[in-house]
Amino acid sequence: MSQQKKFITLDVLHPIWSHFFTIAPLVIVGTKEEEGYDMAPKHMAMPIGFDNYFGFVCTPRHGTYQNVLQNKEFSVSFPLPNQVLLASISASPRIESISKSDQIVSALPAIKANKIDTLLVVDSYLHLECELFKIIDGFDRNSIITGKILAASVHPDYLKVSEIDEQEQLGQHPLLAYLADGRFAKVSETFNFPFPKDFSR
Repeated sequence: MSQQKKFITLDVLHPIWSHFFTIAPLVIVGTKEEEGYDMAPKHMAMPIGFDNYFGFVCTPRHGTYQNVLQNKEFSVSFPLPNQVLLASISASPRIESISKSDQIVSALPAIKANKIDTLLVVDSYLHLECELFKIIDGFDRNSIITGKILAASVHPDYLKVSEIDEQEQLGQHPLLAYLADGRFAKVSETFNFPFPKDFSR
């Protein structure tokens, strides 16, 4: 009880997330946009369960939402720590007179996806190609966009194999993490999680 008294109460009448740090992935979502393409960074993104579904938070006010709604597909690129600048560039605001594809996306190192009409960021360690599964609206101004993964590919350095020590692998090939709001980290030191005996999901 005394420990709880040391905590600071946050006002939940307003968004609480800017008052502390949380750790999240940082991905770049690619969509088809009219005659070009759009790429946008997202950190509220994750697998949806243990099967091949992936989702991210977006808002109907953004082009990404409208593009997915119209074209029923999106790609996901997981950038490396040394690609954080690419994520920053993809977040650049649009200029109304110029399409984002011409203005920003053309400056990014991208390749066409294999199964859908979107782009993927070159040299990211994981690529996902998804068809729209379901959009869940109603989280005030936000929505959750979910997709079924049609194709996935991983860089060989990041493929988990039993013969390689996981700490050594991540030490040599770190992951990018986003510390909301506004910082990032390179994850290279990890530890085995102390699961209870006979634990299973």
